[in-house]
Amino acid sequence: MSLEQVKQYFDSLGLGQRVHELAQSSATVEEAAVAVGCEPERIAKTMSFLLGEEPILIVTAGDARIDNKKYKEHFHQKAKMIPGELVEQYVGHAPGGVCPFVVPEKTRVFLDVSLKRFEIVYPAAGTSNSAVELSIKELEDCSRSREWIDVCKDWSKE
Repeated sequence: MSLEQVKQYFDSLGLGQRVHELAQSSATVEEAAVAVGCEPERIAKTMSFLLGEEPILIVTAGDARIDNKKYKEHFHQKAKMIPGELVEQYVGHAPGGVCPFVVPEKTRVFLDVSLKRFEIVYPAAGTSNSAVELSIKELEDCSRSREWIDVCKDWSKE
């Protein structure tokens, strides 16, 4: 159901041809990179957190990790990931396919600056075997992100 909703959303934007259902798993960064044929860092992974009681999504480059200190400085609380068994309930997509598209209205989306070094990235499309090919501007627009933030570490600028 989640993939179909994401396809419909991108069809409504004239970008439906960018949504790909993959023959193999894309549930992890490494699997997704093999499945779409790109470097792992170009996989736009979407991580789900609770900010107070509200879900937020942070989209990061595949080689980036959340820096707890930066997260706390930005959001004024410790990073608290949504438990795996509750992710779909909160954001509408199951782990392995979490994406920043077709999410509940109250779910805020943020993009990490680790993505800005790429022209094209590949976020999931709602399932563990799907991806969408998007420019950074398209990701920004299609995800309806709130803002660009800097909460990651272990990535390097090219």
